[in-house]
Amino acid sequence: MIPCRELRETLLSRTTKTTAKGRKTSFNTFIRYTFGASAACLLLLQTACMQEQEAAASDLAVEETTEAPATPPDSASAAPQQATPATTATSTSLASASPAATEWSYPGPKPLPGAVLPGKRIIAFYGNLLSKRMGILGELPAQDMLAKLDEEVASWQKADSLTPVQPALHAIVVTAQGHPSAGSKYRLRMTHKMIDDVLELAHQRNAIVFLDVQVGHSTLQEELPQLEKYLKMPDVHLGIDPEFSMKEGNVPGSRIGTFDAADINYATEYLSSLVKQYNIPPKLLIVHRFTQGMVTNYDQIELRPETQVVMHMDGWGHPALKKDTYRRYIQKEPVQFTGFKLFYKNDLRKSPRLMSPEEILALDPKPLYIQYQ
Repeated sequence: MIPCRELRETLLSRTTKTTAKGRKTSFNTFIRYTFGASAACLLLLQTACMQEQEAAASDLAVEETTEAPATPPDSASAAPQQATPATTATSTSLASASPAATEWSYPGPKPLPGAVLPGKRIIAFYGNLLSKRMGILGELPAQDMLAKLDEEVASWQKADSLTPVQPALHAIVVTAQGHPSAGSKYRLRMTHKMIDDVLELAHQRNAIVFLDVQVGHSTLQEELPQLEKYLKMPDVHLGIDPEFSMKEGNVPGSRIGTFDAADINYATEYLSSLVKQYNIPPKLLIVHRFTQGMVTNYDQIELRPETQVVMHMDGWGHPALKKDTYRRYIQKEPVQFTGFKLFYKNDLRKSPRLMSPEEILALDPKPLYIQYQ
């Protein structure tokens, strides 16, 4: 574990994950984010220090005893929480899961035909085409970005030849804002033109697409139906980011937000309804997470055959910190499948290299969704 003081400089840039200076494009001019950087940096520094202190105080082989934070109040439009879920994440341990298993060994019902997981490992490039600072997706010219994606796909295929690699583009299409914006929702919806451009690039590599939503003061109930035109397409899936779900009315970036199981259950139910209505393959749902409070009541998340849930380790920093975050918030609170993020820039601030595919494959359980930002 890295001393907390050594992480200070790294953590101070964590708030740039989704803040970006706009650049003029052939689409609309992207609005510059104005998050409360100082408050966010302090909060994130405290979070990392707390993780370090917890790790130092307990043996890794002993069950974690840290008390989870109280569940924040749900939004008024949140879907009601089921008292007894049909299938909960605690029904099966993820520790023994293997992509090569001949029998279904993951929590939840066996997926319908056409499901991506666990038969493939997804390698995704994340960001926004209108910003060079929100991730690799928009940082490089389109063809250079696709060529780099090809390299990562080949690297992962070499590291695990038994699991086919599925390339993906993961685009932020609803971005949290540091100002009220339209409707005082503190979020900005991207144009259909931008989403269409992502789809066109994906088709060049037979890649699937994820549309990522940062609700701000809005809700999933309000935002997801706006994307139905795309989510009903067979190769388009969904990502949701609790970090920017500000249920208590804070400005995005001033503190870390949260989703409850009820919010995630709404998303899986909505996606499942599209699968049934349009007779399409199962949908994937990526849920970002790097702190305890970002997801509450994980054991009440309902798993459905039409939707596959990936709990995605979204933290950055030194490999030791990333692995500890994965252990604490992904491995110890299993839902169904797992993901792991690599940051081309922020991960290198205190480490000479990115974690290799071989290092990530040594994690338990092995992530089946890998995201590069």
